[in-house]
Amino acid sequence: MAKNKTVFFCKECGYESAKWMGQCPGCREWDTFVEEPVVKKSINKAGSKIVKEPELISNIKMEEEIRLGSGIGELDRVLGGGIVPGSLVLVGGDPGIGKSTLLLQMCREIVLKNKKVLYISGEESLSQIKMRAERLGVINGELLLLCETDLDIIEDAIHKYRPDIVVIDSIQTMYKEEVSSAPGSVSQVREATGTLMRIAKGFGVTIFIIGHVTKEGVVAGPRVLEHMVDTVLYFEGDNYASYRVLRAVKNRFGSTNEIGVFEMRGTGLEEVTNPSEYMLKGRPEGEPGSVVVASLEGTRPMLVEVQALVCRSNFNMPRRTAAGTDYNRVNLLMAVLEKRLGLQISDCDAYVNVAGGIRITEPALDLAIVSAILSGHRNKAIDSRTVFFGEVGLTGEIRAVNMAEQRVVEASKMGFDICVLPMANKDKITVPGMKLIGIRNIQELQGLLLR
Repeated sequence: MAKNKTVFFCKECGYESAKWMGQCPGCREWDTFVEEPVVKKSINKAGSKIVKEPELISNIKMEEEIRLGSGIGELDRVLGGGIVPGSLVLVGGDPGIGKSTLLLQMCREIVLKNKKVLYISGEESLSQIKMRAERLGVINGELLLLCETDLDIIEDAIHKYRPDIVVIDSIQTMYKEEVSSAPGSVSQVREATGTLMRIAKGFGVTIFIIGHVTKEGVVAGPRVLEHMVDTVLYFEGDNYASYRVLRAVKNRFGSTNEIGVFEMRGTGLEEVTNPSEYMLKGRPEGEPGSVVVASLEGTRPMLVEVQALVCRSNFNMPRRTAAGTDYNRVNLLMAVLEKRLGLQISDCDAYVNVAGGIRITEPALDLAIVSAILSGHRNKAIDSRTVFFGEVGLTGEIRAVNMAEQRVVEASKMGFDICVLPMANKDKITVPGMKLIGIRNIQELQGLLLR
């Protein structure tokens, strides 16, 4: 018997090689090659290919962009204003985080607009989907359910019923008969995604793909999967907390800075239209080391509490921990405090936490982290009606940040009346009832906090 030919694929970038290599020449990652059988494709020699002529960009007519509202405002915000017809959207997240729940709720809202939706599951039976749908609420409309993993049968079903929206749950369970490897392998996921992309563009159908994630937090399968789709959404959150954050890491039709905030309840996911109020719920007042920062996610300002605990270490190597922000950035800011203010914290344990479980990495968080560390080290509480934002440089200067006025307005709406911000931003902001305190460096910040 003839031996089946196999090649090696890189799981990160899809690079193909005839032999195994330790480092991928394409993406330079180590130990990413897996062996897969070669996909045999039939060649139609009798047919002739249709050659398309290139067109001048000036002769191409622009069509008005028409988006379909999903019925979920937070999802529309992350997608860039709604669902684009003919797009391919990948939704990833940890098991049990709420990916299937979110898309089933979206299907419930879309069918109310007289649109046809086809929900294809390779992991659950029809009765299981029906049970979950009844828990989320009554679904009235043309919502078709199909339990299938063969992509050829799925393509025939899409061609027959012509739905407006298709949901694939999940991409790791789909397979092509031409590919001899198991479902979920590099070859199967790549071929399945290519088939779905051709269906989406050919039929003008919007396809939502649910993808499992690995222990590193990325979608399982080859990294080329994320390159092929139009939009990549990640559903984040702690399984032990009720909040969920939907974040776009790739979007050909909108911004990648927007986030959607949801709360998991017994009846499904509930939109959180005011994340600031939600994140500040239960905040302690009059406690050292607690500071509120006016952060920005996309175009949405959001108030979050930053906490810092500084205490003498009993070990030769002090412990440093950062939750919800960049660990290396916290170490850098502590080095700035030691150098520019002479603060003796090299022998102290330091724990910095962004309360609420959300992760923020924007530079405007610097001033709040520095203020929280100073407050915790001096054991001096900061006025609970004060909000901070600003970037801290290596020389201790406080640099300006973007969209400062929107941050101040959001703080004013939430009942804060004092705002400490960079001096470069102060002159351009006028918000009635808000006291603005502009500072130029961390020396002025220290004098403000300790007076």
